[in-house]
Amino acid sequence: MTAEPFATPSPSAFQALSPEGPREVGGYRISARLGAGGMGHVYLAHTPGGRPVALKVIRPELAQDPEFRYRFAQEVASARRIHGLYTAQVVDAGTDAATPWLATAFVPGPSLQQVVHRHGPLPERTVLLLLVGIAEALHAIHAAGVVHRDLKPANVLVAADGPRVIDFGIARAADASPLTGTGLRIGSPGFMAPEQALGLPATPATDVFALGALVAYIGSGTPPFGDGPEHAALYRAVHEEPDLSHLPYGLHELVRLCLAKNPEDRPSPAWLIEAARSHPATGGELRFSDGWLPHQVSGELHRHTDLPATPPPPATVLDPARAVADAPTAHALPTPATPEPQPPAPARRRATPSARRGARTALLTITALLVGATAAFLLIDSGYLDTSDEPSAAPAASLPPSTPRPTTTHGYTVPYTNVELTSPDSDYEIDLRTGKVSHETPAWYLGREAGEFYVPDDSTAYIPPDGDPLNLPDCLTGLDTQPASALPFTTLRADRSFCVRAYGGQDIAVIRTLNTPSDDGPVKVSITYYRRAN
Repeated sequence: MTAEPFATPSPSAFQALSPEGPREVGGYRISARLGAGGMGHVYLAHTPGGRPVALKVIRPELAQDPEFRYRFAQEVASARRIHGLYTAQVVDAGTDAATPWLATAFVPGPSLQQVVHRHGPLPERTVLLLLVGIAEALHAIHAAGVVHRDLKPANVLVAADGPRVIDFGIARAADASPLTGTGLRIGSPGFMAPEQALGLPATPATDVFALGALVAYIGSGTPPFGDGPEHAALYRAVHEEPDLSHLPYGLHELVRLCLAKNPEDRPSPAWLIEAARSHPATGGELRFSDGWLPHQVSGELHRHTDLPATPPPPATVLDPARAVADAPTAHALPTPATPEPQPPAPARRRATPSARRGARTALLTITALLVGATAAFLLIDSGYLDTSDEPSAAPAASLPPSTPRPTTTHGYTVPYTNVELTSPDSDYEIDLRTGKVSHETPAWYLGREAGEFYVPDDSTAYIPPDGDPLNLPDCLTGLDTQPASALPFTTLRADRSFCVRAYGGQDIAVIRTLNTPSDDGPVKVSITYYRRAN
């Protein structure tokens, strides 16, 4: 096969924004389009501190479907637990936004689909190294209990130090949408396993089949079950053997094993990694060192590192307190205040409610002391954006300008009011100071387990006996005279209120349940946060 059919000029890696397109989403400034797919548009965007991210904005049709939104929130929560080196880390999301969005670490490189389209099949050693990186990504994805479901060349980006798998698990959310019956297919026919084509459940072995088809494609330039109509490719995947006639012979065995019709006959990602290590083409060295990519592909990577200019940020606010109040939604932080003493605590949760409610609140105190009003910047490291994990709603400080700014009542300021937050499951806790949901343990939190809510042991809670809505004076009186020893779900059913006071008395949160809480499944609450004025 000659290279001429693949001598396609390389267009710019970045597309200009359309006049009607968004310029900012969730506090991220958008500078260019990266592409579009069945679920939405993907943009190059930047954090307030200037770090690039890939921002996927969900299609309006999907955003209007409640079942899709529920599944999307679940899948984003699962994807946040994946920390593989060969995955594009999820750094932020707006699952409760009018138009949901997802931000991942930006990978400065083309997709494998673009690489093969422009430069043709890749050398055997390059294919094996890509196989290894993708297999390691799948191992991390499966270890988190996620199945990718749509592994294909367009969902693997090529960076100088190896591949990055993107969109892991998110395709499952679209299974719930009625759009699947009107042209939106979940999975790509040339890379779908027989069980997917037959409508059976997807498993980790489903992703291994897709990996085999992907390896065949990048090593030969054609899908193993041919091009043409989708139904024909699906039929061949179920009933016929793959066509590997254009694939280097040294890759045949690995690909055939991955493309076994029976999922139980397919190898694991770990087995594939060891098989590639012992392959003559790698010589036992699985390293993405200089020369692992063909020269023409390496040259193309430079187009993806020359990022377009970003739009200018909003006008600088000189007052530090106002700067925090005006911070973007995705990075809103509490108003800086004199730090209070905090008891020591480890950062991770424990196995039982009593242990988990131990001393867990000091880890972020040092960070709060250091960052102050400039903490909106919190450096991204290895794909992480900030210390929050599951943004479900924004504090009042980040609401539109028409929203009243924090006021003072009974000696307390009100950083945010009636913010609705959704905790996807019991692995997530609510950061009461920032008004966000987090997979890590915040300094002051609300969690749930074993049929009850829990707060730090040094916090005090109050539940009004009559179930009426709470205001700040009610809380101040109740916390001092009738502190609660527990926060059981049997008492705090839907539309019940309670309040929590932090150690030192600086912070009070009034919380109202919006649905019936449980250990499993999403729990939705509304929170108003009060902080003592200095």
